[in-house]
Amino acid sequence: MSDPIIIAVPKGRILSEAVPLLKRAGIVPEAAFSDEDSRALRFATETPGIDLIRVRAFDVATFVAHGAAQLGIVGSDVLSEFDYSELYAPVDLGIGHCRLSVAEPAALAERDDPRGWSHVRIATKYPHVTAAHFEARGVQAECVKLNGAMELAPLLGLAPRIVDLVSSGRTLKENGLVEVEVIAQVSSRLVVNRAAFKTRPEIVPLVERFRQAVAQEVAA
Repeated sequence: MSDPIIIAVPKGRILSEAVPLLKRAGIVPEAAFSDEDSRALRFATETPGIDLIRVRAFDVATFVAHGAAQLGIVGSDVLSEFDYSELYAPVDLGIGHCRLSVAEPAALAERDDPRGWSHVRIATKYPHVTAAHFEARGVQAECVKLNGAMELAPLLGLAPRIVDLVSSGRTLKENGLVEVEVIAQVSSRLVVNRAAFKTRPEIVPLVERFRQAVAQEVAA
């Protein structure tokens, strides 16, 4: 019997949208998957031969790119940041919508014009995407890598601006920040390890099930 297909799903905000999508694709996790107190990271499903692992959103791409998982659900922001050649992203899942934006303190924004920037210091967990974005504009970007609490950087003088994901904008507002530029619109994608896609024939119909699940939601 071949090893099970492992699908990596992200913890956090996307998970609540991913679970209904998985179910529409016929992948129903065991009850422990929904137990918020569970410390388990790997879960069986009602489909024999398919397991789920629950990892940080940024780690989904790494698990799949290196073949530890064969498929995953990951934001296009992560795909852009890591740009793994081993990943194939055949389906936009239509969930996890947000945007990757530049933000700064409201007081600075009142007198600031992004069109006049020549050098910026920015705190972000997306240094590669950020640097590439500003390089294309002819702006030198000095990126300070953070993994969280991005909004503190301007407040404590670490960097005057941040690049981070924005959904409702509430977190920015509560920390006195405003969006001044959108770098990219973001949604979650189904990603597949390229080698596994070629060598595991059961993955092809599985990808099609995800594609049909998205189509069902659009048609609803």
